[in-house]
Amino acid sequence: MKTLLLTPTGPGVGLTSVCLGLIHALDQIGLRVKYFKPISFSHQGTDRSTALVTQSCGFNPPDPIDFHRANTLIANGKRDLLLEDIISLRQSILDQNNQENLDVLVVEGINESINETLFDQFNIHLARALDAQVILITTPQANTVEELNSHLVATASQFGGINDSRVVGCIINMLNAPLDRQGHIRPDITSPTYNTAFGHDTLVKQLPVLQRDDFHLVGAVPWNRDLTAPRTIDVMDFLQCDALYEGEALQRRVLQVVIATQQVDQFIQHLQPGTLVITSADRSDILVATAMAQQNGVALAGLLLTQPLSDNQATLSFCRPAIELGLPVYQTEQDTYQVVNLLPGFDNRVPVDDASRIHCLMETIAQNLDKPWLKDVIDSDRNPRVSPAAFRYGLVQRARQEKKRIILPEGDEPRTIQAAITCYHRNIADCILMGNPDAIHTAAQANGLTLPEALRILDPQPIRSDYLDLLMQLRKHKGLTEERAIQELEDNVVLGTLMLYQDEVDGLVSGAVHTTANTIRPALQLIRTKPEVNIVSSIFFMCLPDQVMIFGDCAINPDPDADQLADIAIESADSALAFGIRPKVAMISYSTLESGSGLDVDKVRQATRIVREKRPDIQIDGPLQYDAAVIKGVASKKAPTSQVAGEATVLIFPDLNTGNTTYKAVQRSANVVSIGPMLQGLKKPVNDLSRGAKVDDIIYTIALTAIQAQE
Repeated sequence: MKTLLLTPTGPGVGLTSVCLGLIHALDQIGLRVKYFKPISFSHQGTDRSTALVTQSCGFNPPDPIDFHRANTLIANGKRDLLLEDIISLRQSILDQNNQENLDVLVVEGINESINETLFDQFNIHLARALDAQVILITTPQANTVEELNSHLVATASQFGGINDSRVVGCIINMLNAPLDRQGHIRPDITSPTYNTAFGHDTLVKQLPVLQRDDFHLVGAVPWNRDLTAPRTIDVMDFLQCDALYEGEALQRRVLQVVIATQQVDQFIQHLQPGTLVITSADRSDILVATAMAQQNGVALAGLLLTQPLSDNQATLSFCRPAIELGLPVYQTEQDTYQVVNLLPGFDNRVPVDDASRIHCLMETIAQNLDKPWLKDVIDSDRNPRVSPAAFRYGLVQRARQEKKRIILPEGDEPRTIQAAITCYHRNIADCILMGNPDAIHTAAQANGLTLPEALRILDPQPIRSDYLDLLMQLRKHKGLTEERAIQELEDNVVLGTLMLYQDEVDGLVSGAVHTTANTIRPALQLIRTKPEVNIVSSIFFMCLPDQVMIFGDCAINPDPDADQLADIAIESADSALAFGIRPKVAMISYSTLESGSGLDVDKVRQATRIVREKRPDIQIDGPLQYDAAVIKGVASKKAPTSQVAGEATVLIFPDLNTGNTTYKAVQRSANVVSIGPMLQGLKKPVNDLSRGAKVDDIIYTIALTAIQAQE
């Protein structure tokens, strides 16, 4: 399934209308399509775009996230949580429709006309979170060809540039619309004086950006006055007018407005089909002239009488034959000047119940889209990327499937307490805070945290002696004395590991204040490795802006040999698959393929061969330099025949020095969230935290551990 994100380059581009037209075009070529809008900026409860799609396409898209919730999350620095909520909306669509029975998901981006600075460039984060391909929606407005070209290039660059496979093309809407000097559409202007006459071929010839092979003009939709003409009743409702004779106000459309203040002989030339006549109620001559035009077959939009100070019933009765032909006649207590000042504020977006205009709009836009190209894009193979938001959402959902008991030996550490509270409220796991209850409550109170009554706190002091015999039995082959065992049981990590051994808990997470060795050593001594595993290793889930990648081993093994390195690669590939990441394994070195030699390169080369022999199902290549592994442009030059280079999702480093240095450099320099290290190969899940871990890092490590416990 492909996801297409329609993103406006600015306000007033007709974003929802283009979404409707694109959905219609995709349906016409036989593709199975669904739609959703992530965030509603409506202050009236019902989102207009979602209602339009529901009414016009027969879909049942999920309700968008309320603006107030979205705004609060971003303002409080919780944009990632908002993105996870959006992933949840998408998942609700996939749950309703078997993903195999869905070809494309159309997502309506954030419209820049909302004037909410907190949401500036939010479409960039949206595209990454949904792993969406982006189609830019723009309009020439008052721009020259050069300005339009620069605008498209600048907007595309925000998503990584046109060279990036994410931005695939643009739809240019409202070509050759009549504009005033400020660039606003004016249907009453008969010629586009301030707008270049664009056409599809002209655009392709004159815009350099459209001459590229990797950026396509998906559609060029000409402005059509009929598509923008509101119904008479919509204008009258906006002006809060009273109907004297509603007539055909639901069917007739306002193409132009005439303020009748002049003499009749100067006025009659304006009596054209679609004209809304506004005049003072005492101008009986205008009323009669309007009625005569209607009787002569001119389908006027209607007649609005302002400030009715005198009785004009006699004139209206005289005009009844015209009125009975459907002429809408309304009146308002406001004077003509007040009405004229109100009209520019009319919202001319298509109403949800205007079925005729919606149908015409969808047909017109669909006719002007490149349907063969759209079908090729949907059918084309593209390596999916698991975005950080999708990965985190998946972790939480899988952890919730079986609520596991996770022991937290650092129970009085404030970040750990906050993470446990969040896991409780989000139903991620049953966390157990191990520590002195008074110290835990004091730490929570000092940090403004409220501990739920059902969140379990375990005082280790009364139970330490209960595990003395077990510890001595497990370590008797090492000559552990009772005195030494009593000392070791003072360590909460050791005690928690023994509880895990006894199946009293399902997993353990530590390291916020302990070293990696303090967390891992008891697990290696007491839990030990799975029967088929020769080495315990670790991986980090690196949440890069566009995707989640796996780095291993960056925490455990100082200098693995070729066999051990091969085992690390196999375990890491299996872990990637288990967590929804398609494994493409790159064995990292300072040399690419056959370009270099030396003991370190030979070790990586040999490990690659071993993996291919043991597990031919794993896509692996090496040795590869880091840039050749992750950057397509570099890969095309250094490893043009490799199926992994430039697309690697799992990076295996030759030693701990390289792996740990690289992971920390990427994490800190690119401000990347890293989840882990997650240990691989133990019989039961124990995971370590960085001592600089943030609360979110702890939450997702708990979720990882809970998922491992389900296996």
